[in-house]
Amino acid sequence: MDRRSALAIMALGALAAACSRRGGTDDDGGRETRVEIIRYGDDPSQRAELTRPSGSSKGVVVVIHGGFWRDQYDLSLGRPLATSLAAEGWTAYNVEYRRVGNGGGWPETFDDVAAAIDRLAEVDGVDTAKVVTLGHSAGGHLAVWAAGRPRLTDERWTSPAVPVTAAVSQAGVLDLAAAIAADLGSGAVQRFMGGTVDDRYAEADPAALVPLDVPVRCVHGTDDTTVPLSQSTGYVERATAAGADATLTEVEGDHFVVIDPTSRAWAQTLEILDAL
Repeated sequence: MDRRSALAIMALGALAAACSRRGGTDDDGGRETRVEIIRYGDDPSQRAELTRPSGSSKGVVVVIHGGFWRDQYDLSLGRPLATSLAAEGWTAYNVEYRRVGNGGGWPETFDDVAAAIDRLAEVDGVDTAKVVTLGHSAGGHLAVWAAGRPRLTDERWTSPAVPVTAAVSQAGVLDLAAAIAADLGSGAVQRFMGGTVDDRYAEADPAALVPLDVPVRCVHGTDDTTVPLSQSTGYVERATAAGADATLTEVEGDHFVVIDPTSRAWAQTLEILDAL
């Protein structure tokens, strides 16, 4: 990741911390927003923050943060989105997971994302009839991967207790082999996977799992220099050629505009969610 990208993520992290909903308020009259901590394992990173809407729920949106799978970035990046989603009537489930540097990588990060989503089956009052994964950057990779679990061969992941009904990738890393070739994140994929392309990538790479049986919606900034637009265009082209329901919405802005809750890009993402 270049210095400009790292500084932008740090700024977003500071914004997210300021918007933290523990003892915070939402955007609707200053009411306190209650966050439930959901544990899905013993590791400190195996947790999620559940925020319920004030009225009936449209469904669950699983928020998966990015940061090239590295441990210096955490679920604080997803908190502003979770706040917005709950205000829009969604049950927001902001997931933390083990990352590179704190026990994550292959296969632990995949184990965590699968377990976190499946944990929803045991949470009282959560209807899992509609579960949409929403991920930014590396989180976009994990969001689309989670939607494709039924296509995997590894028995740990192939039978989800909570099936994902759609996925939204925000500037996601959707082609790991192409990301390695372009050296995205200065070797981030190799560090995450623990090696270059081999048989494991058939289970880990969204580009290798098309066509999915659920819709995939990609949202990507046209000026993104961190994860190029080609990651989304290439995935959608491959998926639709294989008969999948996949679309791309190009938005004005850089890599981070898609996770700015004040942006037009986020407003468009909310419209996409409502249409799923």
